[in-house]
Amino acid sequence: MRSTRAPLILPLLLLIVGVVLLLNNFLLLENVDILRFWPAVLVLAGLQLLLRGDIGISWQTKEFGITRGTVQTASAEVSSGEIDVKVRALRREGRLVAGHFTARSRPQLTVRNNHARLQFQRGQTWPFSQGDWEIGLARDVPWSLLISTHLGELDIDLRGVSVRQAHLASGIGDVRVWLGHEVESGVRARSTFGNVIITVPPEQQAIITVIRRPMARLQIDETRFLMLRPNVYATLGYEQSDAPVNVEVTTTFGTVRLE
Repeated sequence: MRSTRAPLILPLLLLIVGVVLLLNNFLLLENVDILRFWPAVLVLAGLQLLLRGDIGISWQTKEFGITRGTVQTASAEVSSGEIDVKVRALRREGRLVAGHFTARSRPQLTVRNNHARLQFQRGQTWPFSQGDWEIGLARDVPWSLLISTHLGELDIDLRGVSVRQAHLASGIGDVRVWLGHEVESGVRARSTFGNVIITVPPEQQAIITVIRRPMARLQIDETRFLMLRPNVYATLGYEQSDAPVNVEVTTTFGTVRLE
């Protein structure tokens, strides 16, 4: 796999220019004409193109795919920083995971005792790449999901995916979750400043616990949900299901919406 180390030339240029300007402002350097050094910018930009192939922000992503092999269980750990993340079930069989990821990078994969551990780390990718990550998961593999983002949004569709447990979090962005039938230990979804939207398919039953903060708001489709006790809601007919999905939802300043 190609190295994913962040480019150093442009940050180094910015650092040098900033230091020179700072010293000049404090009169520690005299008679410094920065405009005389503008050709150095062209030299560094040329080196950037030779070494990295680009000099600016890119919204391009690259397709990737990993075959299933002998994997029986899997976990996906996603930390995307400011990048939006979309998760869906794969349509094609035979693959463990596939989708779109940062150009010139691939998720890290380790396999031990037929368990695959996938890591999608923003810190291991090119920092100027801003394309959304799209991740497709195998339908016939039980998944443990740990997905977080600081500024980005999460769009997680668990329909058709076998999920042992899912922990989903965003700092500022919204978190939207479509629940599926095959969820064992439950789903936790939270956002500090963003909204959390939980969509339950008509044929699905769920019990949802809302941890309400003083500044948070709550919107509920009353034609589909009833309150079992304060801050605990269930779909109509949940008692007829042997295993309703348990969901825990939290937001500090946003809105929790159940639909």
